Amino acid sequence: MNFSYSEKVVQLQEQVSQFMEDYIYPNEHVFRSQLVGQSNRWSAVPPIVEELKVNAKEQGLWNLFLPDHEQGAGLTNLEYAPLCEIMGRSFLAPEIFNCSAPDTGNMEVLARYGSDEQKKQWLEPLLTGEIRSAFAMTEKEVASSDATNIESRIERDGDQYILSGRKWWTSGAGDPRCKVMIFMGKSNPDAPKHEQQSMILVPMDAEGVTVKRMLPVFGYDDAPHGHAEIHFDNVRVPVTNMLWGEGKGFAIAQGRLGPGRIHHCMRLIGAAERAIELMCKRASERETFGRKIADHGVVQQWIAESRMDIEQARLLTLKAAYMMDTVGNKVAKAEIAMIKVVAPNMALRVIDRAIQAFGGAGVSDDFPLAYQYAGARTLRIADGPDEVHARQIARLELKKYRQRGEEL
Repeated sequence: MNFSYSEKVVQLQEQVSQFMEDYIYPNEHVFRSQLVGQSNRWSAVPPIVEELKVNAKEQGLWNLFLPDHEQGAGLTNLEYAPLCEIMGRSFLAPEIFNCSAPDTGNMEVLARYGSDEQKKQWLEPLLTGEIRSAFAMTEKEVASSDATNIESRIERDGDQYILSGRKWWTSGAGDPRCKVMIFMGKSNPDAPKHEQQSMILVPMDAEGVTVKRMLPVFGYDDAPHGHAEIHFDNVRVPVTNMLWGEGKGFAIAQGRLGPGRIHHCMRLIGAAERAIELMCKRASERETFGRKIADHGVVQQWIAESRMDIEQARLLTLKAAYMMDTVGNKVAKAEIAMIKVVAPNMALRVIDRAIQAFGGAGVSDDFPLAYQYAGARTLRIADGPDEVHARQIARLELKKYRQRGEEL
């Protein structure tokens, strides 16, 4: 594996970094103030978002995540990694470049499995940033870390499917621009275990779709994006809304979550980089007991450990991305699982040290650290909890030795 970036990627790194300096960081507080100033934080998007998206489009910094589509940037996972990392430094950035979850995963699903009609209706406006989307998979009543537990139903009735069930943590469903969801449910409970589920497209305004409540995360509601609990009461959609075919839901989920997981890891490295940067600046400016905070041995230890943590996580992320590009997601499943555990825990350690260096300011909303911490902690659960990924890693490792024993 070559760890140096191509000239194209280096140029894009410079462009994205400059865009962050010119447009993203200065407008984080603008976004917050515009959001607070709205009478209903869920009814409209702060104007600064659409303004910045126009700038990103004009500079060609758009859909950088999508490799195999005429409206994508044509980057591999390895090439996209350092760009996604830069975006991860700010909560505001991913959407501005049209590279935010869950839209990226949904666009990849539609690009790979969608019919021509589905692509025209939903993929094209997602690619241009005209609409947003949601992914309805997790359920309150079952342990959704095992996707085969899902109980929501998809039943055929002539030329329609009837959907019933309750979903929660459906990210993006609170956004007024969210027009479509990908819904996962059981279409055939009697089929083999991994062929019982299907995925189907559901318009947000379909009759029977009810957003019951928005769910805060550590007190943050992430308006106007948000995470919703949604009830589906005999929702009818045409059979043409089915993705790929009945019984393909689990296979689609595995394909969707691979890139999605590693994108989260890339962004977490960016969040950690911003945290260590803030920690170093703060420690160099403040004094305690007659010395700069940065001169205290314990703080130097925090900084050193943080740099080592970040570099290790980045190398594993790049290896996973490289393997996804060269041998595919299935062969790279151990590396994807490993980085999905490593990156959130790394980010939590680094951000926690930065918070400690900031003292009371670190847990306030005057700095991005508290929000970053909440997001990183959530990602120890989202897209599969640490324990599920660790179980898979252990099984794959043990399999090597069982095979060697059989050979002997």
